[in-house]
Amino acid sequence: MLDDFFVRALVAGIGLAVVTGPVGCFIVWRRLAYFGETIAHSSLLGVAVAILSDVNLTLGIFFTATVVVFIVFLLERREGLPTDTILGLLAHGGLALGLVLLSFFPGVRIDLHALLFGDILAVSRHDLLVIWVGGAIVLGLLCCLWTPLLLATISNDLSTVESRKPLMSKLLFGVLVAAVIAVAVKIVGVLLIVALLIIPAATARRFANIPETMAIGAALVGVVSVAGGLFASLQFDTPSGPSIVVAALICFVLARIPIVFLKGTKQTTQT
Repeated sequence: MLDDFFVRALVAGIGLAVVTGPVGCFIVWRRLAYFGETIAHSSLLGVAVAILSDVNLTLGIFFTATVVVFIVFLLERREGLPTDTILGLLAHGGLALGLVLLSFFPGVRIDLHALLFGDILAVSRHDLLVIWVGGAIVLGLLCCLWTPLLLATISNDLSTVESRKPLMSKLLFGVLVAAVIAVAVKIVGVLLIVALLIIPAATARRFANIPETMAIGAALVGVVSVAGGLFASLQFDTPSGPSIVVAALICFVLARIPIVFLKGTKQTTQT
């Protein structure tokens, strides 16, 4: 018989995986891993903003992450700096600024370990509501943006010809990533959320022939990773958040084994 806290963690993780799978596909397709890392690192600054403003932690993180998204797009268009330079500046600057601001609140108890690596076993019923309702909204918006985002991923010129406004689609997608990270920080933490966005999508890419299949496959891999990681954490008494990411990594490795095996077989046959 599983404890209630474990069941809540499982339900929360599955809800998150269903969202991070499709969103992560666009991160993989558009090579935005570092962008996701930048938004995740800004979460600590969002925590400080939430404490300073006396608002909900998730709202504070979402607001700050959204501001960072807009700053990235403005700097890309006006400053002429390479995108990776802008992302590196904001990622490390936001992380450092967040840690400095948090040091000014000695009376507030903050579990930095939970923020960095997550604490999915502490998920409450209210958190479940936020995850599933917020996830449904994100998926609904992603469905509306699916075609313009896909066109912009293939070709900005094609998207412009089709009057799909690629820049607006990219900006809205950035806001969706900010929303996912704001919800996910409590579960897998700042340092691991990007892994949950990228690894299931990269795993599903091995088997997908069309974008929609990859999105569904990424969600399924995420669900398997969450379930496998949580049960492994229960069995071996390991940290739950990292265990989920390790389970996702194992799925990725297992998915690549047939390719390596086939390549080795072909080389042997040719020899």
